[in-house]
Amino acid sequence: MPVAPALKLYSVVVPARDEEESLPGTLTEIHRTLAAEGIPHEIVVVDDASGDRTWEVLQTLRATIPTLVPTRNTGTNGFGRAVVWGFDQSQGDAVVIMMADASDSPADAVKYWRLLNEGYDCAFGSRFVKGGRVVDYPRVKLLVNRLANFLVRVGFAISLNDTTNAFKAYRRTVLEGCRPFLAPHFNLTVELPLKAIVRGYTWTVTPISWQNRKHGVAKLKIKEMGSRYFFICMYVWLEKYFSRGDYRRK
Repeated sequence: MPVAPALKLYSVVVPARDEEESLPGTLTEIHRTLAAEGIPHEIVVVDDASGDRTWEVLQTLRATIPTLVPTRNTGTNGFGRAVVWGFDQSQGDAVVIMMADASDSPADAVKYWRLLNEGYDCAFGSRFVKGGRVVDYPRVKLLVNRLANFLVRVGFAISLNDTTNAFKAYRRTVLEGCRPFLAPHFNLTVELPLKAIVRGYTWTVTPISWQNRKHGVAKLKIKEMGSRYFFICMYVWLEKYFSRGDYRRK
């Protein structure tokens, strides 16, 4: 593995729509954990057209979380667009995507930071390997998740078995090397890692945990996302097998 430069700042990008109840606990725990580990960081929270008090809550939290950087997506809305907006507003040379509902563990974000500092371009987690854990995962979503990830593994001939999970970390160079991003919704969660893999960036997998939200409602609607996931997977699949390496890391 080639020697990669040491990282200086960890940007935590958190897309948020109608998350006024979840954000205080989520952001406080992220900051507490990263600060305790001595990790220089910023928490970039993207308010994606919330209809509740999300923005007001973020302004209040700035008093207790000095690394918080609230921003509003003033363009077209959508999960993927909000994440990319967060990338564009962030300053770190490493970026991790975390959910606003506290489903992702800040301790796992610390593991990602350490793996990136070992020289990897990407740090991916899996909830479905030895040491991984899920708590209160809805049964139907779990079945759909495992089927979708199996198809991705077969189609791309990769060992990663949790591609669809948004909670992953990347060096800034990977994000720039994977532009432009096409996925406007939750399908960005597969576009990013698959592009990184296909384009030749180094990656590793570590066990992570996931727990269901305690407040609010899930934003991912399975019936709305099937064709969008398929489109993005086919787009990157065509790049893998037919682009003759034109987009690979140089």
